[in-house]
Amino acid sequence: MHPAIVGWFHAQRARVACGDWSGCGPGAQDGGAASGWAASCGPGGQRREPGGSDWGEDESGGGGGGGPFGVRRPLRFLAYKLELDDKQVAELARILDELKTERAQGEVDRRRTVSAFADAVTGETFDVGKAGEGAKLRVESATRLRDAVMKALREIHAMLDPEKRAKLAYLIRTGTLSI
Repeated sequence: MHPAIVGWFHAQRARVACGDWSGCGPGAQDGGAASGWAASCGPGGQRREPGGSDWGEDESGGGGGGGPFGVRRPLRFLAYKLELDDKQVAELARILDELKTERAQGEVDRRRTVSAFADAVTGETFDVGKAGEGAKLRVESATRLRDAVMKALREIHAMLDPEKRAKLAYLIRTGTLSI
């Protein structure tokens, strides 16, 4: 997707969210706003001024649209930034899906670990066995996630040509994309 479309998308999303079709869009006059995009509405009808922060939240509840890869739509973002062809996009989708599944399992394991630690401190005496189980699960989960990330990076590396690898390295190095 071309970056110029992102602004249009957010404006359309704002129009639908607020239900105010007359006060949003190009040429709308909203309390003296200049022509062009007037103030748009956020979820629940609250107003958001142009140039303000993103009102969308991602699945993790944080604002700004960041996800586990540092961007809201990692496949679309990488396909655009790395100028991938359809075959590469399909392969990248498969790789990211596997990594997403492993991260979700890691989150389940994290909750189980927390529960085991809570159970260990609940009784009259500290339950070393339950705490040990929780700690062991945490280490195993981290090891599986590490292996999944390494596998994903290895497969992405094999799929890309040197120029696109350099672009990917730049995105990772600058923090634009976090893995």
